[in-house]
Amino acid sequence: MKVNSAEFIISAVSNKQYPEGDLPEIALAGRSNVGKSSFINKLINRKGLARTSSKPGKTQTLNYYLINEQFYFVDVPGYGYAKVSKTERAAWGKMIESYLTERKQLKCVLLIIDIRHKPTDDDVMMYDFLKYYEIPTIIIATKADKVPRGKWQKHLKDVKETLEVVEGDQTILFSAETAQGKEEAWKLLTPYINS
Repeated sequence: MKVNSAEFIISAVSNKQYPEGDLPEIALAGRSNVGKSSFINKLINRKGLARTSSKPGKTQTLNYYLINEQFYFVDVPGYGYAKVSKTERAAWGKMIESYLTERKQLKCVLLIIDIRHKPTDDDVMMYDFLKYYEIPTIIIATKADKVPRGKWQKHLKDVKETLEVVEGDQTILFSAETAQGKEEAWKLLTPYINS
């Protein structure tokens, strides 16, 4: 897909702040610091649109990015970061859960996993949650450039087995450094964007 325009719209904490209208939304979920912002930036060829942070747990809101005035990427707060208080974590959990289960405009969730490590318990829980609510999911195994090419298949197998990926759910090998998987990601996203 050719991206002609991309802009940050809002950091939302409740459905009262979500953008109005029927534009499709593609959410990105994953652990803190897994590379959600880098994924967005690489896909749309913009260096700093989605803010990346060296501090895990920085995104505490749903960040909406309008792409081509056609659909939104929604960056969901990262999970599994210990330095956040229990109350804060519970509040995020509620916000994320109600967004994922109630938002009609949500068409698909990209679950971002760091291919260098086996998915965490939090990753497994998130995937199970998405499957329980029958939310279309694409798994993005990112940071592929950090793993020798000869080990890609072994790592991908670990990801699929740990998550117990259901038939029909796609897993894409991705690198924000080399653009590996970029075309494939757009190809899989297009039907959701046009739905």
